[in-house]
Amino acid sequence: MPKINPIDATDRKLIRALQKNGRMTNLDLAAEINLSPSPCLRRLRNLEQSGAIKSYGIEVDAAAYGLPVTVFVRVTLEKHTDKIVKKFEDDIHDIPEVLECYMLTGLSDYLLRVVVADLEDYERFIRHRLHRVSGVSSIDSNLVYSVVKRTPVFPEL
Repeated sequence: MPKINPIDATDRKLIRALQKNGRMTNLDLAAEINLSPSPCLRRLRNLEQSGAIKSYGIEVDAAAYGLPVTVFVRVTLEKHTDKIVKKFEDDIHDIPEVLECYMLTGLSDYLLRVVVADLEDYERFIRHRLHRVSGVSSIDSNLVYSVVKRTPVFPEL
């Protein structure tokens, strides 16, 4: 992985502008961050090459896509050997309903963000996907019934 160079205030403005609208042209981006187009494009390419900008994508409404149920699932492992942790993490990578997986401090070992079509689909996910992952000691679920705030835009520093 390339070394990520320090990011200055102008790079942060560039990143925030793209987080708000990833489809803006270089001319619009340059105007937004008060640079001429050539230096703006040079900064953008440097951020991409360094790995500071990892990828480009789109944000899709999960309900419109057909996956209106979001569940946060806390998972605790039986043991914390290298083999069990690696096996769990490898298995989680192969489960498409799991959009995000975070290793935690505290009572639970992992937090998963899962999307499914309905409660029956969630039951299938638990029974046929998560229960089959070896090393799991406990599973605790919280269904999301409303999103209060969600943004891909970092705060200003």
